[in-house]
Amino acid sequence: MANDKRVSSRLAGFYKLPIAKRRKHLTDSGLLSQPCDEWLNAGGGLDVNIADRMSENVVSSTGLPLGLALNFRINQRDYLVPMAVEEPSIVAAASNAARLVRVSGGFSGEADQPVMTAQVQFDDVEDPKASAARVEAQKQAVLDTANAAIPRMVARGGGCVDIEARAIADDLLVVHLYVNVGDAMGANIVDTVAEATAPLLHDIVGGRLGLRILSNLPMRRLVRVTGCVSADALGGDELADGIVRASRFASCDPLRAATHNKGVMNGIDAVAVALGQDWRAIEAGAHAYAAMSGQYRPIATWTRTPEGIRGVLEMPLAAGTVGGATRVHPGAKTSFEILAVSNARELAIVMACVGLASNLAALKALAGEGIQRGHMKLHRRRFANANATEADRHKESSRDA
Repeated sequence: MANDKRVSSRLAGFYKLPIAKRRKHLTDSGLLSQPCDEWLNAGGGLDVNIADRMSENVVSSTGLPLGLALNFRINQRDYLVPMAVEEPSIVAAASNAARLVRVSGGFSGEADQPVMTAQVQFDDVEDPKASAARVEAQKQAVLDTANAAIPRMVARGGGCVDIEARAIADDLLVVHLYVNVGDAMGANIVDTVAEATAPLLHDIVGGRLGLRILSNLPMRRLVRVTGCVSADALGGDELADGIVRASRFASCDPLRAATHNKGVMNGIDAVAVALGQDWRAIEAGAHAYAAMSGQYRPIATWTRTPEGIRGVLEMPLAAGTVGGATRVHPGAKTSFEILAVSNARELAIVMACVGLASNLAALKALAGEGIQRGHMKLHRRRFANANATEADRHKESSRDA
């Protein structure tokens, strides 16, 4: 999946170029294969026949702007990050925040092994604790059954690596199966494991067999990223203090934390959509993780340092470089060529860094001049363009008449 080409993400004045010259920069850099180059130059879009294979009751397809977030330097490597999003300011804000972090060396990050969680539910269990102990005693037999159901994944180095039985009510037991899904998002793989092991687990546990399905809170598939910005780059100590105060506000108040985390997901979701990821699953995991303490909290926080501020983001993130829409949708394939990541863990790190940058941009605006000034400037540009397009339509209609 990865492209060996390395390009700088620091493209000063890129936004001033006409679209054709922006695309030419990508093709001249050698990032893109011919089909993806042709797709970009044709203006993107999804052929209705491809759309019909991807979903049901298809009548057409719809489109979103596909932009590039610039300035991202992550683990000492530059990335041009595709983002598909309809809202003005999100791509520009992430790019500007990444530029600030870049001055201090860029982002750093790490991701856990791509281990997803399958759940098998048992109700009406007479003694859940005793049943949990029996499951643990039969652990190897369960692992063998699980891996026999996914031989191709095992051959690629993945497979079921652990199990856990949890008594979560007086008569309710759930068995977790932890599956290394390699570079896949993993939903189909873990669902297969859950269904394959259910009969054996039922023999061990007893009770009434219930759901056999993945969890979208993959606690063994976390990503952690950090980024620092100097107070000078931000515009002074007062603004640095304001960002930290805003972060503390989110830590203390769930109502603020919801909007704080929405700012994080502005970036992550836009990358996920561009790359054909299951952004609904990523959203579900992020918000569930934010609430695990019993109070909904921010997934990204900012603290003061002697030089400025330091941001940290931690969340579950199930991203994949194979499967799903990644091989079907020409836009997703093109976006992967531009991003040029090697595996799913690298992709998760990049996505999380875009989320942290988006959060920084929002807090910087809120702590400074307020969110509306730059945001509304881009909104006005969008409506001006829309009005110009409508006026052109009226001219064409008059001419036709």
